[in-house]
Amino acid sequence: MYSMFTTPSASLEPTGLDLAGVAISLGAGIVLWLIASFLIARITRRVANGTTLFKKPHFRWVAPALRALDHERRVQRAHTIGSLLKSGIGVVIAVITSIYMLKNLDVDVAPLLTSVGILGIAIGFGAQQLIRDFLAGIFITIEDQYGIGDTIETSEVVGIVESIGLRITRVRDENGAIWYLRNGEILRVGNRSQGNYVPPAEPEETAVEAEHAPQQKAGE
Repeated sequence: MYSMFTTPSASLEPTGLDLAGVAISLGAGIVLWLIASFLIARITRRVANGTTLFKKPHFRWVAPALRALDHERRVQRAHTIGSLLKSGIGVVIAVITSIYMLKNLDVDVAPLLTSVGILGIAIGFGAQQLIRDFLAGIFITIEDQYGIGDTIETSEVVGIVESIGLRITRVRDENGAIWYLRNGEILRVGNRSQGNYVPPAEPEETAVEAEHAPQQKAGE
């Protein structure tokens, strides 16, 4: 009889629900996000203003990405990289904060993580080209392969860069046509604006033939 009265009391024990833990997790996530945003904004502003911080010997590894450029181009690259870092860190903080909040709400996150992992793998296989374009766009921006206003030469087109995105580069050729090049498919690119490009001289024989061609046609 004693055991019959003790069993219900066991069911009245508090569950793993921890509202204080939920609040702490949410607060910690917000604080981390604010700190990360402040640091990224500060670094972005310094890079855009041409700080000399990264010219010190122990920062030489970032020299290719931060070589001397005109102000507008440097600002554009700094803001692009800053927004990319902010988005990536924001996603990581949001995921970690959500996991801890669910654990404090006594939710078994193991099946959820497994489902998310399977879904991520499926999306990764289905969006391989999209991921490739984004990664290529990131490296094009960081390595400063070309920028807006540069004249570039690819396997498809020669023209002036009008805009650079993480997925698409827009180029206007000499005929005025607009080309939309996917970053992941630009396997080789030459930047005529960065080096000492000299346009090839037209052969004299070709020029002379072009001048006399109308006369020969008229004589015929």
